Amino acid sequence: MRRSLITAAAAAAASVLVLTGCTSADDAGDSGDSGDGTIELEFWHGYTEADGKVLDQLVADFNASQDGIEITPVTKPWGTLLDTALPALTAGNGPQMLALPPENIPVFASKGALLPLDEWYDSPDSGASNLNPEAVATGLADGERFGAPLSFTPLTMFTNQALFDAAGVAVPTTWDEWVTTATALTVDENGDGTPEQYGLALQDNATVGNGVWMSLLQSGGGQVVTPEGEVLVDSPENIATLEYWAAAVRDHQISPTGLTGVDADELFKAGKAAMTLGGPWMASIAEESGIEYGIAALPAGPAGIKASALAVDLTITAQASAEEQAAAEAFLTWFYQPENMVTWSLASGWPPLTTDVDASDVAENPVVAALTEQSQYGVALLPGVIPQAEILTELDTATQKAMAGGAVAELLTTAQAEMEATLGG
Repeated sequence: MRRSLITAAAAAAASVLVLTGCTSADDAGDSGDSGDGTIELEFWHGYTEADGKVLDQLVADFNASQDGIEITPVTKPWGTLLDTALPALTAGNGPQMLALPPENIPVFASKGALLPLDEWYDSPDSGASNLNPEAVATGLADGERFGAPLSFTPLTMFTNQALFDAAGVAVPTTWDEWVTTATALTVDENGDGTPEQYGLALQDNATVGNGVWMSLLQSGGGQVVTPEGEVLVDSPENIATLEYWAAAVRDHQISPTGLTGVDADELFKAGKAAMTLGGPWMASIAEESGIEYGIAALPAGPAGIKASALAVDLTITAQASAEEQAAAEAFLTWFYQPENMVTWSLASGWPPLTTDVDASDVAENPVVAALTEQSQYGVALLPGVIPQAEILTELDTATQKAMAGGAVAELLTTAQAEMEATLGG
């Protein structure tokens, strides 16, 4: 799921299609009425694993729960979905409901491809008031809410329990403890300067869900770009965070440099890293590799715990008539009912999206329960920012060079200028 979402983000960044002539179904002469009074909707999504199977089953359950609405799910790999959605909407034959990674929502919204959901959110009967506020923030664009969350899970820490037991150390809860623990878990048996075992797989570019440094910078009290487009990357807080972690890597060799998210997965999988950062898929990777693993929240920085979330939102496209939009919103209200949230979470591996479902409700799946407890720390990745790929590229350049020994203050000054140029252009 993570790799496909990253591919999806790249596909969206490359898209320069302009949505012209995108009309509602009514304008196109097709109201979505089957002729017997049933409103028919098409729902494109990219969930291709267990999460896709349970989502399709929930759609079928919703269809069976009432007589007036029939939703047909269509599964497409994320890259294919993003390549085809805008052209299909432009031609007037796209879906009324569309699942999107949040980084794509400002792009689609700016092209007129999506309908705002503010009225549904503000309705007291929608159930939206129970949603995780940070999950809701993933659907923002230009101050309006265009997405309703389908999945939202914060970046989390996975530990190799055997390595922790052998070193006699406990799971860290603060940055200083994190560095101390990672140092104790770093082993250079032959003293050649290249550890055979690292305490931490600290990704410095192309990180998991692009969220590692978003998490660390915000936990350090900084920001990168606000939803209003103000660039704040060159701040004293961000300088302090990058210098802190660069020093930890340089002085204690707790992690190799140049790691991507995929590299970190492989290092942990091989038993050569005692800690890594990832999402629910890491549980399967560990189990397949015979690694006894633990799950813990990211250790707290000076500003607490801010864990960038991997997310997908459901949007309603401009293809939908007012009647069809109301039908899609009825599905959302049904989907967020507690019993459906529990079904979705237990089968998909994603934590619940609403505050009225807690860890005890999903305790039979330990991974989901652990992530549910951590949902309070989740934060949206660059909500509302359209050129996310360019912003993240500049951040990657700064973080990778900083971990390799570059001058942090100079790197962030450069990143600030480049990001401002991107957003101003």
